[in-house]
Amino acid sequence: MWRTWLIFDPRRTLVALFIFLFVLAILIHFILLSTDRFNWLDGPKTTPASMTAPAATAPPGT
Repeated sequence: MWRTWLIFDPRRTLVALFIFLFVLAILIHFILLSTDRFNWLDGPKTTPASMTAPAATAPPGT
C-alpha cells in the first residue's frame, strides 16, 4: 500500500476524493429534491386521494 502513495501525492488525492464525494452528495440531494416523494422542502405536488374525495355526511337524525 505504501507504494501507491509513492505514485500519487496524498494531499492531491485526498482533496480530489473529498471534492468528488461532495459533488456526489449534492447531486444525490438535487435528484431527491426533484422527486415528488422525497422533496422535503415543498412537500408533495399533488394532494393524496383521501383529501380529494368528498367528505362523508352524517346520517339524518343524529
